[in-house]
Amino acid sequence: MSRFWSPFVKDLVPYVPGEQPKLQKLTKLNTNENPYGPSPQALAAMQQGLNDDLRRYPDPNSDQLKTAIADYHGVDSAQVFVGNGSDEVLAHIFHGLFQHGKPLLFPDITYSFYPVYCGLYGIPFEAIPLDASFQIRVSDYTGMKGGIIFPNPNAPTGCFLPLAEIERLLAVNTETVVVIDEAYVDFGGESAISLVNHYPNLLVTQTLSKSRSLAGLRVGFAVGHPDLIEALDRIKNSFNSYPLDRLAQLGATASFADQAYFEQCQQAVITERENLVQHLAALDFEVLPSLANFVFCRHRSRDAAELAAGLREDGVIVRHFKQTRVAQYLRITVGRPEESAVLFESLQRVLGTTR
Repeated sequence: MSRFWSPFVKDLVPYVPGEQPKLQKLTKLNTNENPYGPSPQALAAMQQGLNDDLRRYPDPNSDQLKTAIADYHGVDSAQVFVGNGSDEVLAHIFHGLFQHGKPLLFPDITYSFYPVYCGLYGIPFEAIPLDASFQIRVSDYTGMKGGIIFPNPNAPTGCFLPLAEIERLLAVNTETVVVIDEAYVDFGGESAISLVNHYPNLLVTQTLSKSRSLAGLRVGFAVGHPDLIEALDRIKNSFNSYPLDRLAQLGATASFADQAYFEQCQQAVITERENLVQHLAALDFEVLPSLANFVFCRHRSRDAAELAAGLREDGVIVRHFKQTRVAQYLRITVGRPEESAVLFESLQRVLGTTR
């Protein structure tokens, strides 16, 4: 801690991202990256963009990308905002759309960046307990509030709230912004983007990091009423008017054109997720129902921290959360079948069940 820090910086509690280990022998199942590479069309578009045009600034509005997103989701481009990863999009939402004088509501077990943003922007919040099955109860999200946000599917649980329940939430929350963070929706969930034209206070965020295998590009977006999008543009243009570089715009735009590749990879992850669930259950794990590209599970008799440490000895990295309520759970990213095989072999060794 430096004497040159402001009191504001001293009090910040930063977000801790998932580990990016540098091990030679590594099966990396801790940060929910897609096990399959980006669309060949996206790679080709970025390769073609490696030319003299890089000396010029990119399109500050990312109009071509916005059009691609709007066409894909059946909305108008004026309803789309893009940013440098969905985390930046969320930061602008916290800054510009939530009412800072009232508490923001989100689940007690959820994306751990939310309380970090609250600290950064001085927003009070209430962490609403999930029920005993780690499900969101819509009836808990009422009363005076500055906004509502949660991932759907939720992270780290993977549990999905049906659209009918989201509509029930919106029906009783008409005076504040409701944000549905859909980082994982493409792995079996139904997007709430279909509702944005019916609810002017609904904003839906997504990322190209997961289902489109572009985590290295940092591209995220939001879809909602043009008035909400205008507020985000005002924040962006007061903070960073060129958030997406040329190559990111080219690759992201091209990824939306390659629907066949997207569906192929999407189905491969869904299929392997079911395989993962079955094998974990056979090893005496309790696995929460997941519509994400990860599963959240606990062993019925073994300590989660010890399991994570034992897997690490074999170069298998999974995510262990230390909050009291989920301290016995592991979050395991869905990998390729060969990565799952390594995971199962290591788990059998750690559990002492190797045959």
